[in-house]
Amino acid sequence: MALFWELISLIYFFLPAYFCNMTPPIAKRLNLLKVLDFPLDRGRLFLRKPLLGAHKTFRGVFLGFFVGFFTAFFQKFLYHFPFFQKISLLDYEKINILWFAFLISSGAVLGDLFFAFLKRRLNLKPGAPFLPFDQTNYVIGAAILLAPTFKIPLEIWVKLFILTFFLHIVVNRLGFHLKIHRAKW
Repeated sequence: MALFWELISLIYFFLPAYFCNMTPPIAKRLNLLKVLDFPLDRGRLFLRKPLLGAHKTFRGVFLGFFVGFFTAFFQKFLYHFPFFQKISLLDYEKINILWFAFLISSGAVLGDLFFAFLKRRLNLKPGAPFLPFDQTNYVIGAAILLAPTFKIPLEIWVKLFILTFFLHIVVNRLGFHLKIHRAKW
């Protein structure tokens, strides 16, 4: 039972990044903010290869960041209830929620963009498997940005990396069957 509550706490802690990462394909599917649906790299090349690729859009970055950002603020609100205090890895009353929300959301977005950049350098097309980084790039990005300020133990990040790897595959397969994602992984 302790393992169950630990998994719940890990998932709850990382909800801003999870939601940040899930938002772009959902926004695309729902055709939200069409005005921002253009490539972040504006078609630029780096070493004759796309910088990021046409699928990395301003809409995805903008909506993903803000969904993650506001999820953290919602967690602060929920922290007033004993159940959420019990499952929280952070004391949302004591942390700088604005800074936490900014860092976890920015880290999730930047981790995704960095690994998209790497995939283009390796001649991997969008949607091509790049295990385990397709599933965990946003964990790495969030960890890099959060670690200096929020003293979250390395063991938490390792557990999140492993948990997210498997959760991401399950959620993406579901998204694939719902025609939200083009790839199963």
